[in-house]
Amino acid sequence: MADLAPHGSRFTPYLVVLRSRMRAQRSYPLSFATDMASSLLIGVVEFAEMWLIYHNVPSLGGLDSTSMLLLFGLSNLCFALAQVAVGHTDTLPTYIRLGTLDAFHLRPQPLLLQLITSDVSLRRLARATVAGVVLTIGLATNPIDWHPATVVLLAIDILSGTAIFAGLFVCAAGLQFHLIDGSELTNSFTYGGSFAAQQPSSVFDRPLRVAFGLAIPVSFAGYLPTIELLGLPGPPWLPAWLAWFGPIAALWVWLLALISWRVGVRRYQGGAG
Repeated sequence: MADLAPHGSRFTPYLVVLRSRMRAQRSYPLSFATDMASSLLIGVVEFAEMWLIYHNVPSLGGLDSTSMLLLFGLSNLCFALAQVAVGHTDTLPTYIRLGTLDAFHLRPQPLLLQLITSDVSLRRLARATVAGVVLTIGLATNPIDWHPATVVLLAIDILSGTAIFAGLFVCAAGLQFHLIDGSELTNSFTYGGSFAAQQPSSVFDRPLRVAFGLAIPVSFAGYLPTIELLGLPGPPWLPAWLAWFGPIAALWVWLLALISWRVGVRRYQGGAG
């Protein structure tokens, strides 16, 4: 028995918790199906909004309705995957009120990792499915010059874009240590960032272009890889070749997120539960 202990992964407790959460969500099939359907509907409605806008104009920010499929698919897929993994962190005030966060402090595991693995929202996979279908259609219908570098860029964008949105969720969680029910404010960074990522950054004026391209770099999740895949030039301050630097943008967001989280945890005095 002693020989078996070293083979246990340090992540085993987190995986056990995640599996139990997933089983719990599937234990009520009707409720789970309803949640999946509502999430699917949200994804369809969001796409319908974008389609109506582009259907009524020849182009917007240099992109037509076919190019929009790439932009929407990439940005929404990254956001939906981040929601599945860490979207529940924006309910941190609820964890504090219920005393769950205090219980996390008693365990010999990193607090942030416990929070991230405390839940997983399977219903949001339906939204990711909508984005994936739209992205597939966009990749098939746009004039993309396919070669190995194109596939690499696509993989880099999906991974780094998901990491960017995940970092924004963690950053928002850290800010909520300083706020009282401040989810409305932090949603401007998370869900507002998702909305900004669905827009061509070329329509923004320079301050917003810098904000969403460099400070809160959600342009790396959709717009920049879209114009790079299509061979289009980018606007001033956001050249298309920046799409290759998505991992650096993700590291920047996670640096801000970890600083925000660490400062918030140090300020936390307990839930008084």
